[in-house]
Amino acid sequence: MSDVKSVALPRLDGLTPTLESTALKLMEETGELGAAIGKVRGMSGESERWAEDDAMRHVAAELLDVAQTAVTMMFVLQDHYDIDVRSLFEEHTEKLIQKGYLTIAPSLDAP
Repeated sequence: MSDVKSVALPRLDGLTPTLESTALKLMEETGELGAAIGKVRGMSGESERWAEDDAMRHVAAELLDVAQTAVTMMFVLQDHYDIDVRSLFEEHTEKLIQKGYLTIAPSLDAP
């Protein structure tokens, strides 16, 4: 039996995102993630390279921005297009179990 690990990201306050604005933001954040991966390793011609710990912390921070924006898009789909995100989450989880990527189904309500 394996330990279930998850990351929960909140619904953000004070925003009025649309599908289009969120898609553009997702692309922006993904670009920043790519830049972080390349730049901290000197892949874009930079002469200064970051220490491995600092570099990976920066990559992780950018990855969280990508994940948060993706979660925001899920809320947009739920709120504006009546997409049942809970049902899709359950289907996605079942697919992961069937492929052998998960042995225990995580709960959408997990802390």
